[in-house]
Parts: sequence; C-alpha cells; structure tokens
Amino acid sequence: MTEHPTPAPKPAGAPEPEPIRWFGTSWVGRGSDYRLRRVVVPIGALLATAAAALVLRLAVDGVRLSDNAGFVNGLLLAAVAICSCLSGLRSWKLFAEGKDQLTGWMAEEKSLGAVWIIGGVGALFAYFLRSLVEAPGEADKRTRHERATAAHQRRQAGRSGRPDAKAPGRGRRRR
Repeated sequence: MTEHPTPAPKPAGAPEPEPIRWFGTSWVGRGSDYRLRRVVVPIGALLATAAAALVLRLAVDGVRLSDNAGFVNGLLLAAVAICSCLSGLRSWKLFAEGKDQLTGWMAEEKSLGAVWIIGGVGALFAYFLRSLVEAPGEADKRTRHERATAAHQRRQAGRSGRPDAKAPGRGRRRR
C-alpha cells in the first residue's frame, strides 16, 4: 500500500505529521489508502485477537488437564480475565489520549509488564475496537499536529511586515 504524496508543498519549518503504524501519514489527508486500511486493519486485529485467545485457551486447557485442575484452573482463568481487562483499558486510553496522559498504574511499563503480556488479548481487542472508530492513536497525533501547525502559523504571522527587523544581530541604531 503506497502513501499519497502531500498535495501542497509545505513551507520551510512547517511541522510534519507523525506516522501511525499501518497507516503511515495517510491519516492526515484521509485518502483512498486510508479508507482501505481502515477496513483491513480491524480485520487483522480481530484475527490476531482470535489467535491470541486460542493460545490462551490451549494454555488454560493444559492446566485443566493436569492433576491440579479445580482451584488452580479457576485462579488462572480469573488472572487471565483480570489482566485482559486491565490491558484493554490501558490500551484504549493509550490509543485515545496518548502515552503522556497515562497516570497511576496505567503508566507502569516495567513493573506491570507481565500483566500487559498476559492481557494481550484485551489489548488486541481494544485495538480492534479503536480501529473501528479511527486509526488507533489518530486522535492524539491529530491533536498534537494541529497544535504544532497552529503554533507554526502564529510564528509565521508574527514575522510578517519587516522580516529583516527581527534578524539576529540587527539591533537598534544609536544616534
């Protein structure tokens, strides 16, 4: 899938949009590639969710077949369900608001790494649901890009008039 070139040349110093995985920068102009990817990505995410759920099912069935089936099996199912819910909530917030907005237990990367791995099904399902709404992470990147573009335009508007008056090394003349 190729990316569409930017329709108009950007002025020097204009902010560039950040690419999104699977979408590149097609989310800015929302061209035909964007629409195609908006159909393909949720299907891929749903297939990945099903595959991860199958792997977890096989793991839980392996424990169930062992001699410690009763209580341990219940604990394992509860742990997988809780980890999937926590991981799904974190992923949804991450895709909707960005990494900077994660606080508390959601911001933990290393200490809760096992929870995020065990809860991979929840994260994949959140990715699937988010991709039905928009490209995952698009809202955060669009907000940051619009802020950067507005700030760039304000800086450019402040330079109109006498551009050489603000050049470095050009102070006021002394009489």
